Amino acid sequence: MNTQIFVNLPVKNLERSVGFFTALGYRFNPQFTNEDATCMVVDDGHIYVMLLVEKFFATFTPKPIADARRSTEVLLCLSCESRSAVDALVAKAVAAGASTPYKPKDHGFMYQHGFEDLDGHLWELMWMDPEAAKHGPASQERDGAEQAPAA
Repeated sequence: MNTQIFVNLPVKNLERSVGFFTALGYRFNPQFTNEDATCMVVDDGHIYVMLLVEKFFATFTPKPIADARRSTEVLLCLSCESRSAVDALVAKAVAAGASTPYKPKDHGFMYQHGFEDLDGHLWELMWMDPEAAKHGPASQERDGAEQAPAA
């Protein structure tokens, strides 16, 4: 079996969160869905996000649950197939109620943008130019090719 990742996130309102992520194009595995949790499929066979109602999430940890609107507990970063796919997913998220905590960033070899979901979790989206990435960020900076963030 290949390694899979299951990210667990607390949510205040499961139905609202499912509606939000459905609007972004994600689907959910009904086998792992009930009134306390659902399994969002990000990349079938590889990446899943378990959205857990806060009360249920609390049963997995003795620590208090971070309020993602006041502090950052994690940055979730997903790669996209193109720069336009990054922008399209951010636009879908905003249309579904998300906010954008920062402007897009163009590093020359990599393009980033993201959104804050309904519960305050930060989702970064990135696309890396395969050719430019061969040289990495160090050569971009050394050559003075790093670009200012896009407007």
